[in-house]
Amino acid sequence: MQFPPSAVFLALCACCIGLSFTSVSLASADSLIPSVGTLIDSLFGEPRFIPKSAFGPPFDKGVIVYIRATKTTTFLTSIVIGIVINSILMYPKFNNVGPAAFLVSALTLTQVVTATPFSPPRQKNIGTSDDSAAAASSSQAASNQERRDAVKQAFQISWDGYYKYAFPHDSLRPVTNSYEDDRNGWGASAIDAFSTAIVMRNWPVINQILAYVPQIDFTRTSSEISLFETTIRYLGGLLSAYDLLTTPPLYADAKAAAPDVHLNSTSSQTATDAILAQAIRLADALSVAFDTPSGIPDNNLIFDPVTGPKRTGSQTNGIATIGTLVLEWTRLSDITGNSTYAQLAQRAEAFLLNPQPSAIAEPFPGLLGTNVNITSGLFVDSTGGWGGGTDSFYEYLIKMYLYDPDRFALYRDRWILAADSSIQYVASHPTTRPDLTFLGGWKGPRGNTTLRFSSGHLDCFDGGNFILGGLTLSNKKYLDFGLELVKSCAETYSATATGIGPELFSWQDNRTPLNATNNRGPPSAEQKAFYEKNGFWITNEQYVLRPEVIESMYYAWRATKDEKYREWAWAAFKAINATTRAGSGYSSVANVNKVGGGSKTDFQESFWFAEVLKYCWLIFQDEDDPWQVKADQTNEFVYNTECHPIRLAKGHEIQPSSSSSPSSDWGYGSADEKKNNEQQPRGRPGVWKHGDDGSWSDRREKRFAGPRYA
Repeated sequence: MQFPPSAVFLALCACCIGLSFTSVSLASADSLIPSVGTLIDSLFGEPRFIPKSAFGPPFDKGVIVYIRATKTTTFLTSIVIGIVINSILMYPKFNNVGPAAFLVSALTLTQVVTATPFSPPRQKNIGTSDDSAAAASSSQAASNQERRDAVKQAFQISWDGYYKYAFPHDSLRPVTNSYEDDRNGWGASAIDAFSTAIVMRNWPVINQILAYVPQIDFTRTSSEISLFETTIRYLGGLLSAYDLLTTPPLYADAKAAAPDVHLNSTSSQTATDAILAQAIRLADALSVAFDTPSGIPDNNLIFDPVTGPKRTGSQTNGIATIGTLVLEWTRLSDITGNSTYAQLAQRAEAFLLNPQPSAIAEPFPGLLGTNVNITSGLFVDSTGGWGGGTDSFYEYLIKMYLYDPDRFALYRDRWILAADSSIQYVASHPTTRPDLTFLGGWKGPRGNTTLRFSSGHLDCFDGGNFILGGLTLSNKKYLDFGLELVKSCAETYSATATGIGPELFSWQDNRTPLNATNNRGPPSAEQKAFYEKNGFWITNEQYVLRPEVIESMYYAWRATKDEKYREWAWAAFKAINATTRAGSGYSSVANVNKVGGGSKTDFQESFWFAEVLKYCWLIFQDEDDPWQVKADQTNEFVYNTECHPIRLAKGHEIQPSSSSSPSSDWGYGSADEKKNNEQQPRGRPGVWKHGDDGSWSDRREKRFAGPRYA
């Protein structure tokens, strides 16, 4: 082939464009043959397709751009090869374009390559795709900064809609631009958004919430109160904000970025004082729930404006609503030095740590029934699982041990029992997709227990919990099992028309006789076809802005640093962002297996702020902020079940002392220690709290002066 003088000029242009830290080779997208593509790929790295709308001729049919970071010698070689390839493949198009026009388009292309991300289509069967390909695809996708920007934009849209149309009520109805007080009218979305705004360092929103917190009257509401929901959302949100805003790195940022917050003020009411004061007022009002013969709380309360807070008189309570109080109430005691809060929650928890009668309460070692009699403390059924009503009891067992291994060794032992039994007895593989692993449920007393092969979005937190257990206990078995659960729950997303997982699903177990009474097949032909391909069929098509699948992807990423988990989370976020965006915010949808999600149900849950958006932000955050989950046992925070970061009792992760053992006094400390607390009511000895010097060293010796408490 002969080249006219214009080709030489064009080659020189290619050299000029290529003089960067990245070697770029251009080839016409509609003329590149597979063999040449393979050659270029081996030389230059991963391809990115840039659409024709981004630049003019001769690239107006689109181009494939090969990008690979190179050393100097490889870089110079790449330039020469690039000139040859570009000249051969693109000269026919260059002939119709003047040199000046070519140079302008080429320079435009260079800008596009460095500034315009390519988001690949959603990948089917993400859990079973080639891992190396999934990791390598990060070079094709948007940068983590751009992804964080997208998540922050979703947060801002959600907040602006809520603040305009719903604040200070609980939740936004984004389609109708109205509100609903589904959590007692105390501004649930504001408090759930608090810790997310803080980790994002969104100071305008932080200031709006800080100004609102002192105005809440936690003693008045016209609706029935859930002790569980109020604890994880409001009490957890307030304690998390207190812990985060008194963390030295963020404390310094606050003084620089938002001096009007006055976190270090010497006035009588600092911002963090106000947060803690409200947490105390709320806990004091809720404490009536524990006024029962056994100490097991009544989950349902009424705050009567005349007679004050009172119980509704429930006869039973569930293990999740009993067992998901201990982290928040213990933390409040540790901050204030008032042991009452911890004692209330830990006394109730004791009935779950020693469940009776054992044959009914504990069908498998460590795996419990659901409901407990409030008067006697005895279990009344043997039905359980890792889903709604039971889930966060198991979640908090390992998290309490991480919070303080010296006081909560028994919690660790009970989690290990539950984890081992789940792996041995409950783990299930679908007949059509035995590569998947799900945890189902169980029913019936010990020796006569039947398994249930169904699960749901709520259950999918289990992968993250097993991963956390594996990291905390340095046990690869739990880590590997958790990763299997993460992969399987990720498949529930990739299988649907929207790329979002359903609320509930079922399958047939491959170790149980087919069509046994507890192992029936799909009820319809459509569900059967879906099951044959995907290993589960959908029994509830809703998506209500739940976080659990992305939550577990976050733990998988933090444990392994395998980029595929970031890719899965990004695909999930994009699907949720595209499907649930509605009106002034984001709405739950009726059917994840219909394009567009079916109808919008006009409700933006408060945990959308606290969980989905926070996990998405954290997984794409490169900075190793102190609240990130750490794989090397240097954790400083643990997340409550609403994804509010709570500072560890000693301020950092510790190994249990050789003398640590389950406390007979509900884990709060010895009688001598309690006596010492009464004499020095500024916080539990050995518990880290923010001090005037902001020191992180020698927390055991320095007894920082804590804020006032009621």
